[in-house]
Amino acid sequence: MSKRPNVVFLFTDDQRFDALGCAGNPVVRTPHMDALARRGVSFSQACIPGGTSAAVCMPSRAMLNTGRTLFHISGAGEEINPEHTTLGEAFGTAGYHTFAAGKWHNGTAAFKRSFKDGAEIFFGGMADHWNVPVFDFDPSGKYDKSCLFVENPWGSNATKERCCDHIHAGRHSTDIISEAGIRFLRDYSGNDPYFMYLAFLAPHDPRTMPREFLEMYRPEDIPIPPNFLEAHPFDNGELTVRDEMLAGFPRKQEEIRRHLADYYAMITHLDDRIGRVVAAVEARGKLDNTIFVLCGDNGLALGQHGLMGKQSLYEHSIRVPLIFAGPGIPCEVRSPAQAYLLDIFPTLCSLCNVPVPSSVEGMDLTSAMNSLGSGGRETMYLAYTDKHRGVRTDKWKFIEYVVNGRHSMTQLFNLHNDPWETRNLATDSAYADTLQELRREIHSLCDTWHDKETVWGKTFWKGYNE
Repeated sequence: MSKRPNVVFLFTDDQRFDALGCAGNPVVRTPHMDALARRGVSFSQACIPGGTSAAVCMPSRAMLNTGRTLFHISGAGEEINPEHTTLGEAFGTAGYHTFAAGKWHNGTAAFKRSFKDGAEIFFGGMADHWNVPVFDFDPSGKYDKSCLFVENPWGSNATKERCCDHIHAGRHSTDIISEAGIRFLRDYSGNDPYFMYLAFLAPHDPRTMPREFLEMYRPEDIPIPPNFLEAHPFDNGELTVRDEMLAGFPRKQEEIRRHLADYYAMITHLDDRIGRVVAAVEARGKLDNTIFVLCGDNGLALGQHGLMGKQSLYEHSIRVPLIFAGPGIPCEVRSPAQAYLLDIFPTLCSLCNVPVPSSVEGMDLTSAMNSLGSGGRETMYLAYTDKHRGVRTDKWKFIEYVVNGRHSMTQLFNLHNDPWETRNLATDSAYADTLQELRREIHSLCDTWHDKETVWGKTFWKGYNE
């Protein structure tokens, strides 16, 4: 049992697929994430299917932790069906000591059955990084305590409660979570292998970090992406969601540069602390027997297509970093195989000789790791709430929009020739056959994913057909 590899799972919040150096970004500094990529396999075409909530991270994390597709989780992921075995639960049943710290956005009951141990647990979507409401591990799984706070001390003495049993005032969330993981690695003395799940709140806004990292980036030195627009070219149904209000209208290049500088600074701070976690594994002499997984829960626009958030099916919003490193994993491989985050579940089970639960629907990616150019998914179904549906292949991205109950727009992008998705080919007669083929595919995948049976699918497809 003890010869099986340990697992260190590093989960970031809102980190886009290209927001690390090893993905070809020449600006952001991520030496420790890049080192993990050199020691393993990075999936350059890893995606989420989209989301059924504007808080895209909630269904994304439910899919990751159950290995189930978007419309086969419970609701929008706010809870996890007890019949769906979680990743931590599968490893715990197989004899692993399971530990978690950081963000859990899928209900206290699912957390309780997923982990035998933990620290600094945050139940929620986002928080002030310097005053995160967290819990110590509670074996009973109640997590029912609260702390009082005054929401607007300048204008009112009204108090509110937030779900937590303590707050580390003035300590950054990335430091709190990484240090909890390091303490576990330092103190763990059990004979069983461990599965450690560290779910960071960074680089999600509010984008703040220790000043030394902010000073590494000057906004005026940050390049503007080729698909920057002052405004999205049409109403996608989500132009006034919270994320879109984080910058002014129309978008200004200088403001986008500042947002990007803050974003990269948060990621470099995160990378530094991830480096300390890896060093703690090495200090215990466990580096050669530890599998690392690094991934993000969703992407972020930050000025691309005139958008700021992740409430779309563009590449910047659905693609995420995904790296596996450790024993049994090839080194210095950049796989082009299409993969979902939900495929991590069966892949880790395969790497660690853990039985894959019957409730898991993901694909084992180990063949894609070991055979470059093969494995992975041929087509990917994409969906955002009841407004967007899409199909992604190696070459093509096809998106349909329903806004205000009516089909409003079709987009077709050649991802090989136009990776920034700037040229919509949907109205070009030269691509009529491709458009028809992808329309057939989107309906086929819709049936496979049981989309038309959901509240979101019923609304979308009714508007699409009217």
